[in-house]
Amino acid sequence: MSQGASKSRVAFFGGSFDPPHLGHLAVARAARAALGLDTVLFAPVGAQPLKPVGATASFEDRLAMTRLAIAGEAGFSISQADAPMDGGAPNYTVETLERLKEDLGPGCDLNCLMGADSFVGLRQWHRAAEIPFVAKLIVASRPGEDLGDLRAYLPVGLSLEAGVSATDLPVAAVELRCFSLLAESGRFAGERVPFYLLPGVDVAISASRVRELVRADVLDGKEGRTALNEMLPEAVAEYVRAHGLYR
Repeated sequence: MSQGASKSRVAFFGGSFDPPHLGHLAVARAARAALGLDTVLFAPVGAQPLKPVGATASFEDRLAMTRLAIAGEAGFSISQADAPMDGGAPNYTVETLERLKEDLGPGCDLNCLMGADSFVGLRQWHRAAEIPFVAKLIVASRPGEDLGDLRAYLPVGLSLEAGVSATDLPVAAVELRCFSLLAESGRFAGERVPFYLLPGVDVAISASRVRELVRADVLDGKEGRTALNEMLPEAVAEYVRAHGLYR
């Protein structure tokens, strides 16, 4: 990269992807358009600390389904940055992002993409107040998640400043709200970073609902296949059926 060249914009998109559905793709597409992302890294997680029961499908199945879900999508890539840790240790997002940022190097502008359902629980995450300073947060709305006052969900030690302009971002049809986060204490005390909100992503699909429908055996036959294909990429729906997942 030549001196003065713009950095590559990358978003880490972690989650269970159990299974990856059309809502996940809608979030990633909206973020890519609104922020001019070069790459969205879809990273199925090994073990989420706040979900001790773990995922229903194996990591290998979730990785395979995610790979199928994003096939052919410009700028979407699979990542094993959040793969299972040795000994089944939990995957902490801040540590994953730190490793990823080091691997990507100084030529990368790293962001962390998440749905509103994840953001409302951010306070409980390990070293939560440090995460936005390792990778800037991009939060996408989810049906049924009313963020209301964003400040209510910020980790202790962070404050929010509204009305921040972002002149370096593309003009897109996707609504984007820009803020600034200030670290009032801790490792990054006094530093400010951008915070992005995508309020218009409204795809009412959840992985838990997909699993419920499969377990209830309502997805067999023509109507069932249609319902599954309305929630999942076709290749993922076929993988679920072919491997007998979630039954």
